[in-house]
Amino acid sequence: MAEPIVPKSFGPPLGMYSHGMIARGELVVVAGQVGLTAEGRVPGDDVGSQTKQALENVRTVVEAAGCTMRDVVRLQTFLTRAEDIAGFMKARQEVFPGYFPDKVYPPNTLLVVSRLVRAELLVEIEAMAVRRGGAKRAAKKRAPSRSRRRR
Repeated sequence: MAEPIVPKSFGPPLGMYSHGMIARGELVVVAGQVGLTAEGRVPGDDVGSQTKQALENVRTVVEAAGCTMRDVVRLQTFLTRAEDIAGFMKARQEVFPGYFPDKVYPPNTLLVVSRLVRAELLVEIEAMAVRRGGAKRAAKKRAPSRSRRRR
């Protein structure tokens, strides 16, 4: 379970994030996800549609690890253009209520970089989540696939 850190000496965060998180459990690290569909298509040439797709890709990986977006304790976002910050923030405002209904948002670091791996990509989002239940839960999920591999 993750618990937001709210320092009394700080003002509220500047956006949809927490200043920090205390996390207990097994760490799940999600590689940077870009705005590509499962078919490898870029859903649009705007940062909003690419942000929504990148977050959906993060959700898919997090859920494959046995977590939900509410288990995410850190995001790191890379944009290729500073002028896209407003569009990125708008896209988050549209999708975050579905991902974080309790309005406890993970910390997020936003960086502007010169480019990503492909020139048409405008945003990349990394994540860390904490899986509750630890090794016992993970071992149960992995056991069947190991036995299949031995055959």
